Amino acid sequence: MISQGRLSSSLRRAPGVLQALRTQPPPQSHAMLRGYASEPAKELDLVVRRSYLYVPSSSDRMLQKSLTTKSDIIIYDLEDSVAPSEADKADARVRLAKFLTETPQATLPHPSRVAVRLNATDTPFFERDIDQAMRIPHIRTFILPKVHSQRDLQTVSYAIEASGRSDEPINLVASIESARALWGLGEIAGWKDVHRQSRLIALLFAAEDYCADTSIIRTSSRQELLYTRSKIAIAAKAFGLDAIDMVCVNYKDMNYLKEECEDGRRLGFTGKQAIHPTQVDLIQSTFVPTDKEILRAAKIVHQMAQAHASQRGAVGLDLGDGKGGKEMIDAPMLKQAENTVRIARAAGIEIPTFN
Repeated sequence: MISQGRLSSSLRRAPGVLQALRTQPPPQSHAMLRGYASEPAKELDLVVRRSYLYVPSSSDRMLQKSLTTKSDIIIYDLEDSVAPSEADKADARVRLAKFLTETPQATLPHPSRVAVRLNATDTPFFERDIDQAMRIPHIRTFILPKVHSQRDLQTVSYAIEASGRSDEPINLVASIESARALWGLGEIAGWKDVHRQSRLIALLFAAEDYCADTSIIRTSSRQELLYTRSKIAIAAKAFGLDAIDMVCVNYKDMNYLKEECEDGRRLGFTGKQAIHPTQVDLIQSTFVPTDKEILRAAKIVHQMAQAHASQRGAVGLDLGDGKGGKEMIDAPMLKQAENTVRIARAAGIEIPTFN
């Protein structure tokens, strides 16, 4: 456990305006619809975090390049992308601190997009990592590697409390990368900071480390990771957290990346890690509802509102198959549709309206 006395003292999620994924006009079928209204009060609380791009803090060139990325979250890395010597770790800390404090604030990514991956709590680098990071007001999110239990989260909490920083709580993302972490996943996902200086916002799946720990052999089918990924996504949803899917290591194969993104979204993940800037656009365009899904959701919400006004709890939705087929829509499907609409709005996608 880290000593509070050894940590020096010093240093809200402000939702930024996300760039719209589509700049073209809505499809013609969308333009036919008028009069639909969603639930703006709920949408105001939703921030879409689809892509998490790793940037090595040891490279000035990569740090500067990060200023132009569109990634929802930028992870400035002090862990795996930095050589494991004290000299290299210290150099990366200095470069990152200089970058975040000397670059004009108007040029830097909004603080809501900035995250730092610390070294694990059981390494000799953790204490200096978090001490330095807590001195920089622009840093509001920590990616925590090798979270095996609540104890690791509590160690980080103590360090944040000891820093003396008194602004909004720090966001924490717990990286799940061991059999032990998966075994105690509910305990990790349900953790709350007793000091109220930090808050867990997401679970992240580190597939390569997990495979190394469990002797699972990763294949292109991803079948061997289905149980693990499903459990992480469900645990995250159970406790109101984001679920961030694994890295696609073959960063040059865009077709495979698309397949892996679609697979992750079907499992319930809300976003995905990226190791190269070329992966970002595809990740962000995949981890949102499709035009077809949005159109269907808008129809469901509109028709259910009419049904409720007529004191009916269900309605038949035209399948559009040209055969007059209909599917029965009731409360659970309405909830799914409302979720689809909220996510699309938060991502800047236009929602169809009805007469």
